[in-house]
Amino acid sequence: MRSEKLISKDGFDFKFNPDACKKCKGNCCIGESGYIWVNPKEIEAIADFLGIDKNIFIDRFLIKVGYKYSIKEKPYKKGYACIFFENGCKIYPVRPNQCKTFPFWERYKDERYYEELKNECPGVIFKMENEK
Repeated sequence: MRSEKLISKDGFDFKFNPDACKKCKGNCCIGESGYIWVNPKEIEAIADFLGIDKNIFIDRFLIKVGYKYSIKEKPYKKGYACIFFENGCKIYPVRPNQCKTFPFWERYKDERYYEELKNECPGVIFKMENEK
């Protein structure tokens, strides 16, 4: 593995190899139900990418949670998947920031969630593993 491809962020005890995404089956897009937050700018970009009116996009593909919007999920295997996941992300070039920043989420600064992260993302390399 070439170390220049590894991505690191301050405050995180791991690095990320983006090449692992090619082999992964979309673990970060499937699993337990959760929210996939989108902001107004992202809503506009995804609607444009899909070639549909923003309001139609909101009605068909989003749920409103309080004052925010989340992309709908669908049943998938033994859990759920983002509605845009089908053997890969159908909106990858305009995916929400939440998706772009994975696995560097605040949650994963806490070692209590390391095992969860290891199971979800094959591209994560914890510093201790990397230094061996």
